Amino acid sequence: MDLELKDKVAIVTGGTQGIGRATAMRLAKEGARVVIAARGRERLDAVAAEIRASGGAVAAVQADVGKPEECQRLVAEALKAFGRIDILVNNAGTSSTGEFESVTDDTWQADLDLKLFAAIRLARLAIPHMKNQGGGRIVNITTIGAKQPRAKSMPTTVTRAAGLALTKALSKEYAPHNILVNTVSIGLIRAGQHEKKAEKAGVPLEKLYADMGKDIPLGRVGRAEEVADVIAFLVSGAASYVTGSSINLDGGASGVM
Repeated sequence: MDLELKDKVAIVTGGTQGIGRATAMRLAKEGARVVIAARGRERLDAVAAEIRASGGAVAAVQADVGKPEECQRLVAEALKAFGRIDILVNNAGTSSTGEFESVTDDTWQADLDLKLFAAIRLARLAIPHMKNQGGGRIVNITTIGAKQPRAKSMPTTVTRAAGLALTKALSKEYAPHNILVNTVSIGLIRAGQHEKKAEKAGVPLEKLYADMGKDIPLGRVGRAEEVADVIAFLVSGAASYVTGSSINLDGGASGVM
């Protein structure tokens, strides 16, 4: 199926690992021109080289999107490289959780800046360009914990719940401009943080994933490429009537829609 992404310009934050890397690779494969952003230069260059080696067009921008000025620079660099912005994938973020009384104001603020305010600021910067072009796509990565938070899951679940509200509000406000805004709410997905956990515990990685998958109806942890496939659909012409939606990508783990 032609996803109608050829020559579209996509910004992907957190674009060097896991979901971000897989998404950038997937969109580039479909012919999109991709702008990847992350804090680490070495990984940025490595992923950019992979994309170029596969025939894709990419710009790699070293940026900490938790900072307002870095969001501005990222969008400016995207426009400098490719002249337009059609797609924004707000993926940057880590899992920050702890006992409520132990979570400091600084931890709360850092989580809000990286996951919520980065999405707010980048959307605010990208939307005028999308409006001028007659439309665009925004995908915010959230988690199933935002809909069904567990104990000791803050600040992540609160920040991600705000991301759901942001998605719904933006979808209604910008639908008249053909700017479609959706979210993918992820469950357990293979990621670098799990590799570090396995190494620290001295446990084989596949055993860790097997144990993690026991309580998931599909019986396994998801892959970043599976998330990337859903994102590619949401930003494509095939999803032209989908906005304000949240897709659970969790192997059936969530108890809510």
